[in-house]
Amino acid sequence: MAYQAGWQRSRPRPVPESLEAQAYLQDYAALLEAVAFPSVVFDHRWDVVLSNAAFETLFGGVGPHPTAMPGDNFLRFVLFHPDAATVLGEHESSWCLPMLAHFAAAVERHGQDRGLQSIRRDIAQDPIMEAAYRQGLPHWIRAVGPDAVEHDGAVRPLVHPDPRWGRTDCRIVGETPKALQDMGYTRMTLVLREARPMTAGPRRTRNGAAELRVV
Repeated sequence: MAYQAGWQRSRPRPVPESLEAQAYLQDYAALLEAVAFPSVVFDHRWDVVLSNAAFETLFGGVGPHPTAMPGDNFLRFVLFHPDAATVLGEHESSWCLPMLAHFAAAVERHGQDRGLQSIRRDIAQDPIMEAAYRQGLPHWIRAVGPDAVEHDGAVRPLVHPDPRWGRTDCRIVGETPKALQDMGYTRMTLVLREARPMTAGPRRTRNGAAELRVV
């Protein structure tokens, strides 16, 4: 199907059972492809259902990973992929912590979901990530306020592989039509801004992963 096209994935994308829903997603994939900015549709587990060529270009330089490719599960990519900080600027404060906050809310709503439980187990296996989730996250939310965890409208830094964009910012725009909402899906578009001057990169560990330091 059209919405399953794109870079090679480690596992199949979610497919709705309804033929009408499948047909809608085929048409929506064509709409998504016409968007110049990176855009992605995912379910409540952040499993990617649709993504356009601009999204694939943005993350095209990241290395392989068995469970955390951006075209498979965007939350896993943000939290666990060692190359995430090479694309997502200010990785810890601008991306990891807001995503952890959304994950915590999803666990409250869908606590028995096996996909979310699997992500929770992987967080628990990383002592730094677990400390950030259990201790650092509540403190951070109190410090910055609840609006800081919202995706829609947030401006966050990126490092685009295309030098015409380079180190830049994006505004996250949530634009989910009712048909996608009814399927349990969310759409997120990263509206890129003009390149800005280079600054110091994220703090990195010896294995290349950005180091999560909030506890």
